[in-house]
Amino acid sequence: MEKISVERLPSALTRGFTLIEVMVVVVILGILAAIVVPKIMDNPDKARKARAEIDIRGIFTALENYRMDNFSYPSTDQGMEALVTRPADLSENANWKKGGYISRVPQDPWGRPYHYLQPGRRGDYDVYSNGADGQRGGEGMNADIGSWDLN
Repeated sequence: MEKISVERLPSALTRGFTLIEVMVVVVILGILAAIVVPKIMDNPDKARKARAEIDIRGIFTALENYRMDNFSYPSTDQGMEALVTRPADLSENANWKKGGYISRVPQDPWGRPYHYLQPGRRGDYDVYSNGADGQRGGEGMNADIGSWDLN
């Protein structure tokens, strides 16, 4: 097999990119970024809202299992911690599941604890996050996300 030396390669294969070619590529990438980035930037907020809904569904399932075993939901004072560790004031007749119903009480996507009320304002209980701003109410990404939103 014959070795090819660099001296024998055609000049078109050995030359680099010109400044103009590089500038054209940079301009094209800039135009694409200006179109695509605004569409991608909205997705983290949507992902946080979806994660909050998934967390609340998981807590909902754990609360239903807790109720089936213990004949009632945890009180507001017991909170969601009753899903992780057996409440001290739980009746001896209760069938609290050894190991708990969830491994830990999750935080909402904005790093704050979920809220739990029993009885709830909108049903047997409410599990909710106050959204991005951490305040009750709000609109858009600042709106409360709760168990009442689950269908």
